[in-house]
Amino acid sequence: MVDLCNQQMELPFKEEYAALIRKTVEATLSLFDVKNPMVTIAIVDDGRIHELNLRYRGIDRPTDVLSFAAREGMLLAQPGKREYLGDIAISLPTAMRQGEEYGHGIRRELAFLTAHGMLHLLGYDHMAPEEEKEMFALQEEIMEKMGLPRAGK
Repeated sequence: MVDLCNQQMELPFKEEYAALIRKTVEATLSLFDVKNPMVTIAIVDDGRIHELNLRYRGIDRPTDVLSFAAREGMLLAQPGKREYLGDIAISLPTAMRQGEEYGHGIRRELAFLTAHGMLHLLGYDHMAPEEEKEMFALQEEIMEKMGLPRAGK
């Protein structure tokens, strides 16, 4: 179950975005055979994600996505077991800007950020170069699976 809540009023949050985010959660979880998870996703503005980034990470600036895993560790979700994985916050204004900057638009950017957040909830990280490479490859696999390849591909 995905509890999705638009908490920002700066930009319109279309139903197609909500459907895309839910589809991305499903596509990510299908890679790991995780069924029926509980995940909360908040769509926020830059001010709110800045507050969260400062409060929980000590970083005094906005970011694109933050994940708050219910538990720490690699792939804690057990196949076939309903489990609360955690919360994700995505800044819609930042996603819009980045989608334009990268030349692939808001749909791919929202899906990419959702996949990124989900991988964090599943225990992946990108602190070391080899972890970053593995996580990026998984994100790209999810994007390809959803028909959202990188611009120019």
